[in-house]
Amino acid sequence: MLTVREVAEFLRAHDNYLILTHKSPDGDTLGCAAALCHMLRGAGKTAWLLKNDEVVAFYAPYVEGLWAADDYAPETVVSVDLAALGLFPKNAEPYRDRVDLAIDHHPSYEGFGKRSCVHPECAACGEILYEIAVELGQVTKEVALPLYVAVATDTGCFVYTNVTANTHRVAAALIDTGIDFRAANKRHFRTKTKKRLALEARLFETMEFFDDERIVVVQLPLSLQKELALTENDTDDLSALGGLVEGTDCSITMKEKESGEWKISVRTGARVNATKVCEKFGGGGHKAASGCVIKGLTQEETKRAIVAAAMEVAEDA
Repeated sequence: MLTVREVAEFLRAHDNYLILTHKSPDGDTLGCAAALCHMLRGAGKTAWLLKNDEVVAFYAPYVEGLWAADDYAPETVVSVDLAALGLFPKNAEPYRDRVDLAIDHHPSYEGFGKRSCVHPECAACGEILYEIAVELGQVTKEVALPLYVAVATDTGCFVYTNVTANTHRVAAALIDTGIDFRAANKRHFRTKTKKRLALEARLFETMEFFDDERIVVVQLPLSLQKELALTENDTDDLSALGGLVEGTDCSITMKEKESGEWKISVRTGARVNATKVCEKFGGGGHKAASGCVIKGLTQEETKRAIVAAAMEVAEDA
């Protein structure tokens, strides 16, 4: 396992980088990828991101102009915020055995990188990338803005239980570069489309509660997605919705995919370990925030299975 200083030495010693992000990319993986690309270019290296077709409009500006050409032949492959081989986008499959350096913060990281820098104590992978930027002398505005977005979005604007004093110190240091963090926060935390507001109203009406109303389940079937003509942008960060309900400490979000699979996001307090819940279905993540995919079950069967798993691992079960 490499230290941050050893990562910086590795990055200085190599060139022609391709940076990988995960499926259904969030602000952390995209912010880290964009920041790493900028810091490598600032250090005189050639660096590009492998195109990710699932990027939503909210995050697209941070990676604009950074996608690699289809015929780009990298010498060095780096993954950021990518914990499992199952999270590789389809076009990243050829690089499953070619990841020279994996930078991650998930306790469930599978160890696929030839070299790894993993810090599970960090609330966001952006915290690690900030330390690398310091080592490389590349804490510029161009690097700081996507890193701030990475840290802010992965912590729900600094409210999740894994946020630490270091998370705030990193955010403060990034703000000190002069970035417009207020606009970023307005964009990501205080702006919703009319369709998103309509969606939330419907989901609040159909939420189901279990385990003395401590577990809340939010369900988004394809039928509702099509009825409201939703885009991926409209459903971004939907997993935070259930946790807003007073008295709950385990929020389960079920989103049906075109394939019939159900994408599951679990957000919890101290009573339920989200990682243990999702590991039962081949997923993983953090103790308070994890995900998985459930295949071959109906909506009702999926709901029963994931709720049963949450109740099974609950500390007072």
